[in-house]
Amino acid sequence: MDSLFSIVTSPAFWIALVLLYTLKKGIHFVPQNRGYVIYRFGKYTKTLGSGLNFIVPFVESVEADRNLKEQTLVIPQQSAITKDNIAIMIDGVLFIKVIDAAAATNNITDYKLACTQLAMTSMRNAIGSMELDDCFQNRSAINAKIQEAMLLATQPWGLIVLRFELLEIAIPPSIKEDMEKQMTAERQKRSAILTAEGEKIAAITTAEGQKQARVLDAEAAKAEQVLAAEASKEAQILEATGKAEAIRLVAIAEAEALTTIGKSAATDEGQKAIALNLAQGAIAAHKAIAHEGTVVLSDGKTSDNIVSTVAQAMAVSSAINLSQTPRS
Repeated sequence: MDSLFSIVTSPAFWIALVLLYTLKKGIHFVPQNRGYVIYRFGKYTKTLGSGLNFIVPFVESVEADRNLKEQTLVIPQQSAITKDNIAIMIDGVLFIKVIDAAAATNNITDYKLACTQLAMTSMRNAIGSMELDDCFQNRSAINAKIQEAMLLATQPWGLIVLRFELLEIAIPPSIKEDMEKQMTAERQKRSAILTAEGEKIAAITTAEGQKQARVLDAEAAKAEQVLAAEASKEAQILEATGKAEAIRLVAIAEAEALTTIGKSAATDEGQKAIALNLAQGAIAAHKAIAHEGTVVLSDGKTSDNIVSTVAQAMAVSSAINLSQTPRS
């Protein structure tokens, strides 16, 4: 006990203790992404970066320890009035970063509180310049507008506003019901428009189909008429050709028959055959006259008439033969 008391009361002990405390006050290990703001006799001197740093003990002191990482500030819910006089509740989140530890210490008392209050004011200003529908449709525009306003205001504080995001836009129940009714009416309107457009397209398609069908039917009828006309033409041509050929062949046959008859008539047997044929023809003509008529008028000289007819025919045949006989 006496030895401990003697150590405590020893001047060397107190000198060593003072030296250790002095070293502790003069040596600082600054972590990564931190900034120590150093004051000398109450005046800003420098900012210590990460790593091992030395200051003058009892003359210089660490006034503030600033976080240089990106920080998140939650903006509490607050009331705001839109341009069309509708009260809504909004909140958001702000992302900031300290880029100058000295400015964040010397130019502002509490930069986090200041950023929060500034963000709330900027949110009310942005919402007040827009109607309710635009607030829901243009969230990105609201975020950009708030960020731009805060960038200008926080530059003297050694801060940079990285981004701002709206979390929620709460509307009164009555406005919500009206919006739901409006959305229902819009959906019904779109449904009616789509139905009408569908019916219109269907009617147009049906009419186009009927038009095409009529055009195809007309073209088919026209083609059928053309083919029928061509077939009739071909048939008539073939029929006319056949008749002409038949007439030609009959004429050739009759000419050949007459030639043969003429050659035969030059002989005695031919003359007899001609006389017999003519007599038979005359008899057949008288029979036909008697068969077709109910009353036959005759002079009683039928046989003489037949003989006379045959004689005349024979005379004509002899005259033809004489004319065809070559002269000596």
